Amino acid sequence: MIVRMAKIEIAGPKELLLDVLALVQELGLFQVEPEPGGFVEAGVEAKVRPLVPDEQLVAERLFLENLGSGIAGVLAALPRSAVGTSPLDPQAALAVVAAAVGGHGAWCREQEERLAALRRERDELQRHAVIVEALDRLLAGVSPGEGVDCIGLVLREPAALERLRWLVANGTEGASELLTAVAADGTTVCLIVTVRERGARLRELLGAEQLPELELPAAFAGLPFPERIRRLRGRLAEAAAEMAAIEGALADFARTWGGAYLRAREWVENRLSLLRLTARVHETLMCFVVHGWMPAAGVPGLEGELAARFGGRVVLEEKALREQDLQRIPVALKNPPYFRPFELFSRMLPLPRYTSYDPTPFIGVFFPLFFGMILGDAGHGTVLLLASLAALRLWPGRPVVRDGARILLVSSLSAIVFGFVYGEFFGELGETLFGLRPLIVERRTAIVSMLWFSLAVGTVHVILGLFLGFLSAVRRHTGKEALFRLTTIAAILCLALLAVSLFHLFPRNLARPAVVALVALVPLLLATGGFIAPLEFLRTVGNILSYARIMAIGLASVLLASMANTLAGMTGDIVTGIIVAGLLHTVNLVLGVFSPTIQSLRLHYVEFFSKFLEHGGREFAPFKKSRTDREEESWKRH
Repeated sequence: MIVRMAKIEIAGPKELLLDVLALVQELGLFQVEPEPGGFVEAGVEAKVRPLVPDEQLVAERLFLENLGSGIAGVLAALPRSAVGTSPLDPQAALAVVAAAVGGHGAWCREQEERLAALRRERDELQRHAVIVEALDRLLAGVSPGEGVDCIGLVLREPAALERLRWLVANGTEGASELLTAVAADGTTVCLIVTVRERGARLRELLGAEQLPELELPAAFAGLPFPERIRRLRGRLAEAAAEMAAIEGALADFARTWGGAYLRAREWVENRLSLLRLTARVHETLMCFVVHGWMPAAGVPGLEGELAARFGGRVVLEEKALREQDLQRIPVALKNPPYFRPFELFSRMLPLPRYTSYDPTPFIGVFFPLFFGMILGDAGHGTVLLLASLAALRLWPGRPVVRDGARILLVSSLSAIVFGFVYGEFFGELGETLFGLRPLIVERRTAIVSMLWFSLAVGTVHVILGLFLGFLSAVRRHTGKEALFRLTTIAAILCLALLAVSLFHLFPRNLARPAVVALVALVPLLLATGGFIAPLEFLRTVGNILSYARIMAIGLASVLLASMANTLAGMTGDIVTGIIVAGLLHTVNLVLGVFSPTIQSLRLHYVEFFSKFLEHGGREFAPFKKSRTDREEESWKRH
């Protein structure tokens, strides 16, 4: 539901401004408006001007901005999972933090730079790790000696291997041996073992053929090839140890100081937001004036707090709402616990205007109804019920999953209820196993009855939307639109009466009065809705006919379940039959989740909400404190 808002003006002596704003921030119920237009009477506007901050406020703001930047730099360098909590009062410890943040920031930057350099070195060395591993396997078969020279190569093109074999065989007159291996990444690695006298000549030949020797980091230049590999591995281990030491030092620092810095950041950010808010405050010669919006239910509480803390020196006045205010009032939604999960669907839409309605309660009522009507199987509903309970137990801390599971829980209960109404438990399996019979209608055979039922539900749903549109038009004082909505409702009722009379559901003698009334309503439709009124009326009728999809999709679901049971019986084998039926019922169950969800939402978004819902509302954003506990938890988690 849309929370009723109050238009508020708070005024008092200028020396109490920051204390008043701190109270407003603490309560977190007041949205401050930057402009006084609409709040101040015409004769007083000239006396109200934007607040000019004094030098002390400007100096404090600059100090806190610099301090906040330093704190952010320290926190950015710390491992988030290691940050501890701090019981310190952030305001009391602010002087300590302000004195230490410079040195801590420099130390943290130094550790970050060292860590970044080590990571770059590690990454460079690791690029050679796969190749070195392959070369190491080749070196294991080489007998070391003073007269032996080893040359390592990496062939990017396998076709070059034959050319390399020819060079090794002819360029050293058979005094060399070529060993090859395939590295883990698929690269061909070669090791040429030759006598030291032939090494220089062989390197010249390889260079001429654009087959250069494997290059390892410059720190290992000049070393024999086996020694390069050993040094490379040793340096990788050293770099890992140095990185672990730095990370450990940062973790120790985070456990010691991280919580205090988080608390200090919270206080600094709250204080800065309070100082920045003064740009939205106005003043007269003697007083400050704050204008804004808050929930009407919270006005007595704020008024009492102001009186208790400031002894009547600060005054709160609730202003009368004007018609031009209706377009600028911020919108806040608040729903009872049952409806709250369905905000998951209403949040997919733009925020409604203050003069409109919160769509959440209507989704909470009709979505499970449509879902149950379409799925309508007690067996499938039971499976979805268990799945929703499992999701609530496994992921209780994920809001989207939690809300979705709660919606599925309610919808599955609706499907179970309609399953007993239709007499369906995995199709007709319930009748076979324990004699389940329909309580009201068997939709496999009563197709026409289900069609009429779906259209009747659609008529009620659309008429409700039109009636809400009528109420919304009355609230906006647009009488012509309100009359058009009422006339459309009357025409829909006449058309429905005519339809049921012609199909012998009502006495046929009611058809003539329905036709006469419908013809009489046409001029009124044109007068209130203009020349497009007939098209709008036909569109509304088409919206009602769209509800036939409830019958059609539900019939497809029950026929698929029946086919699954029939094919399982045709197999002639219990195990095979269970497998076949299980697979088809699983497919039907997946379709039974997505199809009712999509179609139910479509009936709401297109057919229902278009009759009354006005988008374009401004979200209510009260001025409030940040919460360290929630921030700290989110900071660590992300």
